[in-house]
Amino acid sequence: MPHAVARLRAARLARSVKPFLARGGPKGERCAGCRLVPSHCICALRPVVAARSAMCLLMADIEPLKPSNTGWLIADVVTDTFAFGWARTQVDPALLALLSDPQWQPLVVFPNEFADAARVVHDVPHDTSKSPLFILLDGTWDEARKMFRKSPYLQRFPVLSLHPDQLSRYKLRRAQSEAHFCTAEVGAMCLDLAHDTQAAEALNAYFDVYTEHYLKAKHQMPVDLADEVHVRLQNATPHS
Repeated sequence: MPHAVARLRAARLARSVKPFLARGGPKGERCAGCRLVPSHCICALRPVVAARSAMCLLMADIEPLKPSNTGWLIADVVTDTFAFGWARTQVDPALLALLSDPQWQPLVVFPNEFADAARVVHDVPHDTSKSPLFILLDGTWDEARKMFRKSPYLQRFPVLSLHPDQLSRYKLRRAQSEAHFCTAEVGAMCLDLAHDTQAAEALNAYFDVYTEHYLKAKHQMPVDLADEVHVRLQNATPHS
């Protein structure tokens, strides 16, 4: 069964009045499972790991359509991933139901300087009765800030502020700052904070493999399945 981001992408395509043409990369057929060209498909490399945490992706309008979107990778790795399109004037009732589900502790992941200090946390609460639900605002930096400001239904939840000690490894789009991380990198940091260590390692390795395949496909170069990034992914998913 397609995961949440794939379903959101299909719904968004169904509403399109004209075909979505991705910028960059080779033209032509793409794999429906990983969005790469068939010669560089990574579907067979998708890791299988368990995670206690869940992810809720609020995605800007065309974000699910972009082959370079990395929220898709989170949905590949984390079974309990939910994805919703964001609109200022409309809220999906299923999103509100998810946020009210007592099995989850929602945490809005965003820099602390944009939130009231009383809401900010730097660690994941380890309440044994609830599992963390990380809410990731998936879009450009400007889109993410708009989502954070104009989503009143998120205002009652803690804001998890991350303080990574490394720069982003994302190479598929130009970021406004090297301190801005892509969605998959943020997801992996959240998993690590929640002690979902194997899932965090698998997502990080899977992200690096995806990046390599994407760039090699763009430049029509072969991939080496025995190189360091592929071996790291294999080691992160010993039972896959």
